[in-house]
Amino acid sequence: MMNLTDKIYIAGHRGLVGSAIVRALEKQGFNNLLYKTSKELDLRDQEAVDEFFAQEKPNYVFLAAGKVGGIVANNTYRADFLYDNLLIVANIVHAAYQNNVTKLLFLGSSCIYPKLAPQPIKEEYLLTGALEYTNEPYAIAKIAGIKLCESFRDQYGANYISVMPTNLYGINDNYHPENSHVLPALIRRFHEAKISGHKEVVIWGSGSPRREFLYADDLAEACLFLMNTYNEKEIVNIGCGEDISIKELAEIVKEVTGFDGDLKFDISKPDGTPRKLLDVSKIHKLGWQHKTTLKDGLINAYQNFLTKQHHPLLT
Repeated sequence: MMNLTDKIYIAGHRGLVGSAIVRALEKQGFNNLLYKTSKELDLRDQEAVDEFFAQEKPNYVFLAAGKVGGIVANNTYRADFLYDNLLIVANIVHAAYQNNVTKLLFLGSSCIYPKLAPQPIKEEYLLTGALEYTNEPYAIAKIAGIKLCESFRDQYGANYISVMPTNLYGINDNYHPENSHVLPALIRRFHEAKISGHKEVVIWGSGSPRREFLYADDLAEACLFLMNTYNEKEIVNIGCGEDISIKELAEIVKEVTGFDGDLKFDISKPDGTPRKLLDVSKIHKLGWQHKTTLKDGLINAYQNFLTKQHHPLLT
């Protein structure tokens, strides 16, 4: 059980997940938080990571750092996604063990599961089938992270746990026009169409794939809950247990952003996995459920998008 004065390191604190974890910790009164930007600490550098852990001696670690992106980014920068993410998890997990970290929580991804896994996806489906090709390198790096945590637990008794979040969105998301995930990409596309007076928005793919979306601040609450209560080897899915088609999602984003034009689906772009819904019965039985509805979360995400002054259309 974490104490309010424990030193807690959040790796990846400026990202979607890491920043949500920081907000959740601060909301609960934790006052000894530790984080470094990528310029201050390159997590791919083993020597630098070792020195950082030896000097700071954190009690708890939330490993939310990594190279992330959507379908196009995953498929384009395959070597980078595999290499960078392997180095990050290997360096941090090893340094945590060397410096007697009390507990570590590793953030995986639902893309670790087989492309054609039965739905909803149970934790035990891991490594039972082929992965989706477009994000295979990223998924393999995440699977390696899970197995690394399990192996340090098996060999050394380290209390390292792994969680598998579903598709995420929220504050501090990545809105890059090519390298973002589907939901922030839609928010940007609809907003730009609205202020440019365009009559239609083009959606990649057929619109038929079904996806589950969880507000990042809900995920952060789940991570704190599990850090305090869960000490087992087996992975834990984190999601809302409900999915929606990309077409239905686009209609909600259209409403939230105030765009009044038409939708057009570009079937030349890849759909990715036809359906991805996590079985969240395990975390429900442990005592946690999500709180934020998709529409409420999207309203918050869009308001946050409007404050991002780096966006050329918002300056």
